[in-house]
Amino acid sequence: MSIGRSAAGTSVPAESAAVKSVKGGAAQAIPYLTADDVAAVTFRGAANALQSALAGGLDVAAAPARTNVPVRAGHLLLMPGEVGDFVGVKVASVAPDNPARGMPRIQGSVLLMDAASLAPVALIDGIALTALRTPAVSAAAVQQLRPVRPARVVVFGAGPQAAGHITALHHVVGIGDVAVIARNPDHAAQLVARAAADLQITARVGHLADLKEADIVVCATTARTPLFAATDLRAGAVVVAVGSHEPDVAELDPDLLADAQIVVEDPATALREAGDIVLARSQARWRPALDAADLIPLASIVRGEVAVDTTRIRVFKSVGMAWEDVVVAAEVYRAWRRRRTGVATDV
Repeated sequence: MSIGRSAAGTSVPAESAAVKSVKGGAAQAIPYLTADDVAAVTFRGAANALQSALAGGLDVAAAPARTNVPVRAGHLLLMPGEVGDFVGVKVASVAPDNPARGMPRIQGSVLLMDAASLAPVALIDGIALTALRTPAVSAAAVQQLRPVRPARVVVFGAGPQAAGHITALHHVVGIGDVAVIARNPDHAAQLVARAAADLQITARVGHLADLKEADIVVCATTARTPLFAATDLRAGAVVVAVGSHEPDVAELDPDLLADAQIVVEDPATALREAGDIVLARSQARWRPALDAADLIPLASIVRGEVAVDTTRIRVFKSVGMAWEDVVVAAEVYRAWRRRRTGVATDV
């Protein structure tokens, strides 16, 4: 927040845009930022913002835990967080039966507030924000774990997150070719066609045999059991798993984790929410049990505190955290303000 001068000459905090927007009363409605407003922030821009937040010393471990509230149709996720000049709360709903209705499985909104006054500054389309945030986090991690480009990529899944990860990796890391493996071959073919047309990359429907040549493997599914065996991968591959934040669901083979360098957003959160890790703790190969010391915070990689072991498979297991939503929401809000005013703004 900038500093101004009072009539007496003493320093006083200058009013932020958020405070000015609410002084006129309830008639001054906060803006609703749409999917188009969110899309104005690129995957590269979002990934850079996330890496900058971590490099700048953000204490991810201090972030509040996600609250999971069961309701008849599924569950609600309440995710509050604070980063720099902003506080945010995402309210997301997860309705497993929605795809059969032709509706998104995950929906929601993000309320962004000025950290100094807690005055709301924007309400943001939560589906679009999550579709930007999650692949951007993965791309930021892969950029650290595999700096060589372009990459041969295998993606499990054919939904919005699978599509977003292809685009994010293409723009942030670089894709040589991509193979899509999905439960529904028609959906896989449709995603392949879109990726080839929109990104001008080599794309095809894939098979498990493609894993032996893959540099990067993305798991973005609703699968509740492992998608492939650890022995299906080549040495030195990078695996990204984003499909679940539930402790009883796993996309990855526990044997894969036993021999991998494992990177997570926050060890305590992963041990609580990441089924891939929670379930692996009970496996025979984990003696003593997998614990926080085996999990490397992404921040430690970004800050150069821990070296990347390129001789081993690297796994990035993401469950999604509120600080990520706040960082990306702030970028979306700043970009929206710049388009309206033509000048940069902090709040």
